[in-house]
Amino acid sequence: MRDAPTGYTSAMGAQPHVAASSQWVDEDGVRQPSGDVHAWTPGTNQTLCGRALSRSGLGRFRHVPWADAVWLAQTAEQNLWLCPRCVAATTPRAERDGRKWTRHRPRP
Repeated sequence: MRDAPTGYTSAMGAQPHVAASSQWVDEDGVRQPSGDVHAWTPGTNQTLCGRALSRSGLGRFRHVPWADAVWLAQTAEQNLWLCPRCVAATTPRAERDGRKWTRHRPRP
């Protein structure tokens, strides 16, 4: 795999953006996601959790990174529901508490 540009994670390939079920327009006239929000990698036709964009009726928001949607959901500025499977796919294992157990004496 080639080196990833700054700000991208090499494990996922490209930085995920947002696909959402509905939208709203902010004061500057820019479309913003609302409703059911999923992580989506540009260039694909499905979200990270496996939902097809066309069949699910999800709109693409190429200008909104996934990190911004997470921040909006945490600050409760808009009514956003983040897909738990997409959150798990974008969160590193170390931040999700990784394994809950460790093996102390493995067999030889």
